[in-house]
Amino acid sequence: MNEQVPRMPLYLGLAGLIPFFWGALSAISPGVQAWGIEIFGPRFVGPFVSLFYGAIILSFMSGVLWGFAARLEEKQAATGFFLSVIPALWVFFTTGSGAASSAITLMIGFLGVLVLDWYFWRMGATPDWWMQLRMLLTAIVVGSLAVIVLFA
Repeated sequence: MNEQVPRMPLYLGLAGLIPFFWGALSAISPGVQAWGIEIFGPRFVGPFVSLFYGAIILSFMSGVLWGFAARLEEKQAATGFFLSVIPALWVFFTTGSGAASSAITLMIGFLGVLVLDWYFWRMGATPDWWMQLRMLLTAIVVGSLAVIVLFA
C-alpha cells in the first residue's frame, strides 16, 4: 500500500468531492445557500445535493467493485459479484427518509464500501494504490455527510 496514487485518479477523485464540500458549506451558511439557490436552484444546495450525489456515487462504487470482481477467479469472482451489488442495494433500500437519516445511512454505506475495497484489494483485484485513495476520499465524504447530519 506504499505505491503512490497516480495523479489522474487522485485529481478526479478529489474533484468528485466538490459536490460534497458544496453541500456541506451550503448547509451551514445561509448566505452561501441563498446564493446557491439563486444561481443553481434549490436542488443543488445543502442536504439535497449531498444526498443525491452521495446516492449516485455509492451506486457508482457498486460498478467499480463489479469490475474488480471480474478480475477474480470462479468462486472468488462469484463472491465478489455478490458483494459488489450491496452498495447500490443499500442506497435503494435505506435512503429517502429525511436528510439526517439518509446522510447517516450514506455514511454507513461509504464505510461499508471501504471494507469491500479492502476485501478486493486483499484479493489482488485492485491497483496497489487503491486503498490509499479510497481511505482519503472516504474520510472526506463521511466528514462532509456528518455536517449534513449536524445541520440538516
